[in-house]
Order: sequence, then structure tokens, then C-alpha cells
Amino acid sequence: MRILYFSSRECWPLNTGARLRDYHFARELSQRAKLTYFGLRNPKDPPSVEPPTESGFQRHALVEKDPSFSPAKLLRGLTGPVPVTVLNNWSRQILAELERTVREGETFHSVQIEGMHLVQYLPALRKAPGTPALIADWHNIESEIMWRYSETAVGFARKAYARRTARLMEDMELRLLEGCDVHVVPSSREREKLLARCPKARIEIVGNGVDVAHYSTPVDSSNRSDILFVGSMDYHANIGAALEFANTMWPGILATHPELRFVVVGRNPPPEVRALASLPKIEVTGTVDDVRPWYRSASVVVVPLRTGSGTRLKILEAMAAGVPVVSTRLGAEGLDVTDGANILLAETAQETIAAVDALRTSPEKWRAVAEAGLSLVRSQYDWSILGERLFAIHESAKP
Repeated sequence: MRILYFSSRECWPLNTGARLRDYHFARELSQRAKLTYFGLRNPKDPPSVEPPTESGFQRHALVEKDPSFSPAKLLRGLTGPVPVTVLNNWSRQILAELERTVREGETFHSVQIEGMHLVQYLPALRKAPGTPALIADWHNIESEIMWRYSETAVGFARKAYARRTARLMEDMELRLLEGCDVHVVPSSREREKLLARCPKARIEIVGNGVDVAHYSTPVDSSNRSDILFVGSMDYHANIGAALEFANTMWPGILATHPELRFVVVGRNPPPEVRALASLPKIEVTGTVDDVRPWYRSASVVVVPLRTGSGTRLKILEAMAAGVPVVSTRLGAEGLDVTDGANILLAETAQETIAAVDALRTSPEKWRAVAEAGLSLVRSQYDWSILGERLFAIHESAKP
């Protein structure tokens, strides 16, 4: 069986949630089939790094995109029927390389398409030799993220642009729903929302996961003095969450627990996030080669998200590393978690401060939440478990 994995990004290094899902799904499929990874490369990214040999990819191909968010694309996104996020991932060069890839060698049995941003390539994939099954993987519902962003965006023009973009994204998502044979979503919540828009679609649930063995460490609350936030800091939802926590929650936590430090770990922090390092006992790391040492020094991982969509790999990583998580309900959206057992949910600043305090003042509670989280990811969210499920979907979708 041959599978083409078509993504709008590189899958390595593993420094974003999207790359983690792409890499581990592709790796799991490559252990069961011959897999070609066909990714699009942002010209502004650092030089490409080949995935490790243990990925098992038969072939790894990258095509460079045109520069994103150019004035011409922004104007077309403002006035035309295609949102700028889709325009950013389209070019005739990419189309030519994709058509060449599906023509050469043996035919592909299936193509996994990573999201709505690649919807304009569906006609070419439908014409591929052997008529491979098309399987769309939805990391989240992009229009939902944009609608949520429009509610918090500052300024009339920005709000209006976000709303228009959200409507165009919905159109593209419907094209994807109608144009693919099977759809894979992270949770039942996304499945229900998409089925309401396209009742005839076949939609399967394969959640986000974690390499439990990679992150696993002894569950021990001693010598841990960091409150940790992890996420790509060039993503608006993470930026807003880090700023809100630092400005409205951290002072109250620090007043009661002066031994603690708040650490923001993630690539490309903008100036307003870097400026947080001037506040008492806050560190902003930027890109790190390995996030595991930061989990090992973390007493609590916080996920105070107010916007965004999809399931949070950062929560699964923290649980695999044996660290209790305090999150908003939106932050934990789509995960099979139980408040007070394997996670603490908190909506307000006061609730967040109280949750952190409860974990810091009770080693027994800290250990119970940490061990329950680790048990959850071992039983439900390891990539190997999810990979079996995903491959079965590919097999059942074969022409």
C-alpha cells in the first residue's frame, strides 16, 4: 500500500503542534505502508532539516511556497472568493510538482490532505492515476478559530476582515467536506459541527496524541519551581493567553508563592511577549531544542486559552511528563479529561490562582492529578494507538 501525505508545512523539527501531528501520523502510517511526505516550505523558515531516519518515510519532498501575506494576496483575500490563508498555500509550481509526484512510479492508494488550506489541489488529486482515496485531516476547524478571533480583535477594520475571512473559510471547508472520501477530526465536538454542515460526509475521530515514552519521567513534585506555558508564540491565541496570565494571574500566584517562576517556552515570541521578562520572576525562552527539561522543572503547566480551536498537544505532553495541568475549558476542549481528577479547570484569574495554590500546598493532590493524567495519555493518547486507528481508516478507504 502506498500513501501520499500532503501537508502545507514541513514536519520537522517538532516545534509546533501541527508539525507534531503531521510527523507522528506520517511516521505511524510509514510503519504500515510506503509513504511519501509532500510538504510545503515557508521561505521565511530556517533552512530545512531532514526528518530522522526512524521516520520511515520512503520519500520526503518539499516545495517552497511563495511569500505569504503579500499585499496582492491580502487584497485578493479582501475582494475575492478565496481567503488569504488558502492563497498563501497555492502556486502553479506546487501544483506542477504535486502532479508529477502522483504520476511517477506506482499509484497511490490514498492521499492524506492536511486541512482546508490545500483545498485548491483537490481537482488535481482526483485526476491522479489509480484514483486514490482522499482523506482530509482536520487539525481543527479553521473558520471557528477565525470567528473566535473576530470577537476579540481590536478595531473595526480588523474585526470586519476576520469575519469576512471566516465566511470564506467556511466556503472552503464545505468544498473540502464534499470533495474528500473520508475526514479525520480530533474529537467528537468537531465531528458533530462538521456533520451539521455536511450530513453525508464520512467523519472519523482520531485525536491528537503524544509520544508517552519520549516525555515520561518519574512523577515527583520535589525540586519543581516553574509555572510553565508552552506553545508557538507566533500564534495569536498563545500570545493572548501568555499576556493575560502574566498580567492578571501571575501577580496573585507570586504573592503567595514567591519561590515560583513563570516560564514561557515557544518559538518566535513577539516584542510584547519578550517584554514580559522585565516583570518579576518571568522568563521567556524563545525557541528551545528540547522542551523536556522545562517539563521536568515544572510544578504546573498552565493553558489559559481564550480563543483558538482543536485539541491541545501541550496538555498531552504535560500529562505524559507527569506534570499537573491547569486549563480553561476551551484550552482542554476535545480531550477526555475530568476536572479535579486528571486536570484542574479554571476560567477566572481567581480560579486559576486557587488551582495553582491547591497543587502547591498539597503534595498528595499534586501526585494524584499528575498520575491520573499520565494514566489517561498512556491508555488513550499514545501515537501508536492512534496510528493503528488511522491506518485502518486508510485501508477501509482504498478504492
